[in-house]
Amino acid sequence: MTSMVIDFHTHPIYYQKYTPSAEGWIQKVHQLSGDEWQSFVQTYSDPSFFSRHLKDNGVDYAVVMAELSPITTGICPNEYVAEFCRGQDRLIPFASLNPYLLSNPRQELWHLVREYGFRGLKLYPTYHYFYPNDPMLYPIYAKAEELQIPVMVHTGSSIFRGARLKYGDPLYLDDVAVDFPDLKIVLVHSGRGFWYDRAFLLARLHTNVYMEIAGLPPQHLLEYFPELERNGDKIIFGSDWPGVTSITKNIETIRQLPIDQFVKEKLLGLTAARLLGIDVTVDSWKDPGT
Repeated sequence: MTSMVIDFHTHPIYYQKYTPSAEGWIQKVHQLSGDEWQSFVQTYSDPSFFSRHLKDNGVDYAVVMAELSPITTGICPNEYVAEFCRGQDRLIPFASLNPYLLSNPRQELWHLVREYGFRGLKLYPTYHYFYPNDPMLYPIYAKAEELQIPVMVHTGSSIFRGARLKYGDPLYLDDVAVDFPDLKIVLVHSGRGFWYDRAFLLARLHTNVYMEIAGLPPQHLLEYFPELERNGDKIIFGSDWPGVTSITKNIETIRQLPIDQFVKEKLLGLTAARLLGIDVTVDSWKDPGT
């Protein structure tokens, strides 16, 4: 059986509103002119086409994230992501909450999970300007722990105008990991830039903390994490599409790394499957597109 691949970090191409910084960056990555950009958005806004695109790139399942970041990147509503993923077994919706825009984010999270079927949550400290251990977030963490859904938290750098790096230090998640021991915490970008060592150590120390490597050139992973295999159970693959042109290339680069084969399988899919509750036994697993 071919190893399962789960891309834990993709964005829809359609945003209700992009900031100029984010839209311009995606156009540059894909080398698109204005007219080409409109066609690109229309094509990849078809969930069936996007699902086939993932399959063609060797991805069995993908997390698709909403985003409510009007200052830095733009708005992709939760409702849109829920509809985009509906009926697409390959696509796994993750919600977004901006704690400054909600009077009762705990109740909103319950609603998003129970009524819309979201299977995780993404928080954006560097885009929304809060520290991840701020007490205002604790009701959100408590509800996520109760609902048994993973919480992704952006850590490290961002190239988008308006992002504030000081909120991206993974160390603030140490408090959260201690105070919510049954909450699965995913360090998005693994502290990219300043804090690779902190992300790695937190994942080593806490059974409920995981590292996600979206936005990191996979050929440099062993430079950033020389002892990567010691965290072999705690590292998760993500592409950050549409921030890359080829998911396949990233997957193949990881498969060529000089590390243990089983560690590669866990990194590319098995660990993510465990977090998402996806059965990966040989007898029960099949291509979700079949």
